[in-house]
Amino acid sequence: MALLIKEGIYAMRRCFNRWATASVAIFAVMQPAWATPFINEFHYDNVGTDTGEFIEIAGLAGTDLTGWTLQLYNGNGGALYNTFNLGGTLTDQANGFGFQTVSGPSNSIQNGAPDGIALVDNTNTVIQFLSYEGSFTATSGAASGLTSTDIGVRETSSTPVGFSLQLTGNITTDSSGNVTSDFTWAAPAAQTVGAVNTGQTFNGAGGGNAGGGNGGTDATIAAIYEIQGAGHGSTFDGQMVETSGIVTAIASNGFYVQDANGDGNDATSDAIFVFTGSTPTVAIGDDVSITGTVDEFTPGGASSGNLSITEITSPTITVASSGNPLPPAVIIGSAGRTPPTSSIDSDNFAAFNPNEDGIDFYESLEGMRVTISDAQAVAPTNNFGEIYVVADAGADATGMNDRGGITISDGDLNPERLQIDDSLLSGNSPGVQTGDGLGDVTGVIGYSFGNFELLPTEAPIVTAGGLAAETTSIPVEDDRLTVASFNVENLSAQSGADKFAALAQQIVDGLRSPDVIGLQEIQDNSGPTNDGVTDASQTYQALIDAIVALGGPQYAFADVAPADGTSGGQPGGNIRTGFLYNPDRVDLVPGSVMAVPGADTDAAFNNSRQPLVATFVFNGQEVTIVNNHFRSKGGSDPLFGSVQPPANGGEDARTAQAQFVHDFIQGLLALNPTANVIALGDLNEFAFLPPLQALAGLGLDQILTDLASLLAAEERYSFIFEGNSQLLDHIFVTDNLLSADVLFDIVHMNAEFLNAFTDHDPLLASFLLPALTVPVPPALLLLLMGLALFAALQRKRLVMVKS
Repeated sequence: MALLIKEGIYAMRRCFNRWATASVAIFAVMQPAWATPFINEFHYDNVGTDTGEFIEIAGLAGTDLTGWTLQLYNGNGGALYNTFNLGGTLTDQANGFGFQTVSGPSNSIQNGAPDGIALVDNTNTVIQFLSYEGSFTATSGAASGLTSTDIGVRETSSTPVGFSLQLTGNITTDSSGNVTSDFTWAAPAAQTVGAVNTGQTFNGAGGGNAGGGNGGTDATIAAIYEIQGAGHGSTFDGQMVETSGIVTAIASNGFYVQDANGDGNDATSDAIFVFTGSTPTVAIGDDVSITGTVDEFTPGGASSGNLSITEITSPTITVASSGNPLPPAVIIGSAGRTPPTSSIDSDNFAAFNPNEDGIDFYESLEGMRVTISDAQAVAPTNNFGEIYVVADAGADATGMNDRGGITISDGDLNPERLQIDDSLLSGNSPGVQTGDGLGDVTGVIGYSFGNFELLPTEAPIVTAGGLAAETTSIPVEDDRLTVASFNVENLSAQSGADKFAALAQQIVDGLRSPDVIGLQEIQDNSGPTNDGVTDASQTYQALIDAIVALGGPQYAFADVAPADGTSGGQPGGNIRTGFLYNPDRVDLVPGSVMAVPGADTDAAFNNSRQPLVATFVFNGQEVTIVNNHFRSKGGSDPLFGSVQPPANGGEDARTAQAQFVHDFIQGLLALNPTANVIALGDLNEFAFLPPLQALAGLGLDQILTDLASLLAAEERYSFIFEGNSQLLDHIFVTDNLLSADVLFDIVHMNAEFLNAFTDHDPLLASFLLPALTVPVPPALLLLLMGLALFAALQRKRLVMVKS
């Protein structure tokens, strides 16, 4: 079970196919006289283990390739990952042209979504920069700063061994030796290494007829709903088919077509995507017949964990008529089909049951026209222009909270929420926040980044829900100690005045200036730069100054700098946990601020934040706080992915970290059963999963209580990911504090809103701690802590399975 890939999630998403704009590459457009050499043919993916990967260069006979290279680029970040060296002189093999082929070991050419190839001459000048499965901008190598040209065709994990992508068309030299061309890239066909491609001519000398790799196989006539079938994969996969329908939506590299009547079976989709590789020439409302090959395309490849999309590739298209009415849209909502509200997948794909499992429900609508009735946003528009919504303003959804979001719970990860993506609207997604209404939204059902999605064919009309940031309901009283936990998302001295002012306003006004604040994601003074700086004093001071400027207290700070580059998080930022405290209200016990002893050598904290402990005195009573930022959920499988149930990335590491902190606190309680101890922070986990059960302790071993349990289940959230409101931040307390007339609040100020300066909401707890007449001497406390640490480190702890 997994939901959140918090750190690095957006970078990781770049490795999946975004259905980027794909245009057929006609090279004569790029330059008046086409330079040679040029990339003529290549192969990078096939069924099973990739076999015989290669890149072929063609050029005028006599061209010297000494010093030329082929540079390979990873579209996930744009970096150079491999280089092939060319060399020697091209001989006349095809009417004045020659070929040179380079290859490497298996999997030496990456499988796209997207990736690219740059042809670079002996002066380090880029002659061509082509890509497949999307375009991107290179960040290193000779092509640094250049944006690739998507060739518009691709190979997949079902491409037969021995096939390749090839240029087709004609190329000639004129009387002055210039080269002109009308070449285009064709779908995978039987490879022609070292020879003229199928359907290609050089100065009139050809290589045969363009066959597209189908070998003249007769097409099977089948309706779209027969091709789709009642399941996640088509039984026609790899076969040539002939079908027909009405064009309902147009993408940059294909179009959606739907059977005009359908079969009346909710389990089978009546629509399919036709991949053309370039902007299609059909129009919405065209009645078309299509002959092509059925393909189960997996965005990002088999290792991505994504589901496959049933497509028709290498199509031949005939338009029978235009201007036809579109098939009626299926209503998602109480007036039509209601999605499951609790189960995404209950049987690991053993049975196809759209009425029970959300993953089957949306698959049964793949490619079809649908209308989400009275859609309501359950999260703000994200950085990719995506909006998560529920139908009927959430009337039939489970887990809806008072602020318009939808909260997860044990066994219910909210399959009824659906992503809206603006890819058919040229990126014109409206900016919404949680609770805003979008009315009825009509489009087609697609799939991307591990999520089914609605691709609107007309822009939604937004009605503001009027959601406002909260101010805590917890009162400020002399005998009440207030403690907050707040992830400030990569705050450094370089973050800018606006961010410091916004966070300060939330602390002063929204949280009413807590006595102690446990902060997470504090970075060093220089921010995310690998410069050896680890000190964060300027970061803390900038936040303190901003608080004072708004009338807040003159806080002091306490932290321990991590070793450079060993704390995880944004590279170079030296992310750490730390404390702000109000010295007019609490006293910091000298010498108590430290990483919990033993964490520096415990495998659970390799490349992760070590827990920070400090003891404060309030009204003569001592309170020890352990500030944590557990390992992220990076590596989790997508909820609507091919692995069910999805893996919860980093769970073993978080369990080991939680057990370590549990043992430390248990050691303190062994010597002082009434000790006031708090464990707080961004724990990157849900209360109902093993890591936090280990932290609290099970059965007779339970020593901590999660204060979120004091709230209604729907209100337990501090973060929103893919539309799911969820609680990653926690405050756990020992029994003595639990009995101190405890008050608890999650103050919703960030996660639900556009343009927030952090993605987490802060947590606030208040404890009634009247003044003691005989306070515990700090020296005695330190002695007790030392003994407890020794005892804790002797306990057998879990060893992290996965660093």
